Amino acid sequence: MQAPRLAWAITGSGHYIEECLEFMLTLDNVDLYLSQAGEEVLKMYGVNLNDIKAKLPVYRDRAASAPPVGLFYKGYYHTFVMAPTTSNTIAKCVLGIADSLVTNLYSQAGKCRVESIVYPCDIAPEMETTAPGNKKVMVYPRPIDLDATDKIRSFPFTQVVDSVDQLKDAVSRRLASLV
Repeated sequence: MQAPRLAWAITGSGHYIEECLEFMLTLDNVDLYLSQAGEEVLKMYGVNLNDIKAKLPVYRDRAASAPPVGLFYKGYYHTFVMAPTTSNTIAKCVLGIADSLVTNLYSQAGKCRVESIVYPCDIAPEMETTAPGNKKVMVYPRPIDLDATDKIRSFPFTQVVDSVDQLKDAVSRRLASLV
C-alpha cells in the first residue's frame, strides 16, 4: 500500500486563492478536490486547470454520491485541507450537511478521525481580500458567517487558521508530525 496522502479542497472562495494554490503546489503527495464553485473561481482568477492536472490528481464534483470520500476509510489520506473555504461550505459543515464533494470529504474525514485544516474566508468583521484582477477589496462578513466560523473551531480533529501564513505553518507542522 502506498503512503497516505494529503487531500486538499478548494471551494468557491477567492480569498487568497492564488496564495493557497501556490503553497499547495509546493507540496508532495497531494490530491486536489474542487467543488463546482471552486472550479468556476479558479477560472475567474485565470488559473488553468490543465496546468494543475499535469502536476497532481484533480477530482471534480461530478457525482451525487462523491465516490472518492471512501478513500478516507482505506487510510489513503492522513490530512484534509479546505483552503480557501466559503462561508456556505463552513455553514454546511457546522450543520452536518454533506451534500457536495467537499462537505462530504470533511464529514468523512471527521468520521475517520483524520485531521482537517480549514481556512475560512470569513474570519473577522472587516477584512481585506483579493478580487480577480489582483484588486484588493474590503469585505464585511455577516454575523451569521462569523458565528459558523467560530463554531467549526470547536469541532474535533479540526484546526481553523486565519491567514495564509497560519495555513502554511499548520500544514507544515502536520506533515512534520507524520515523519
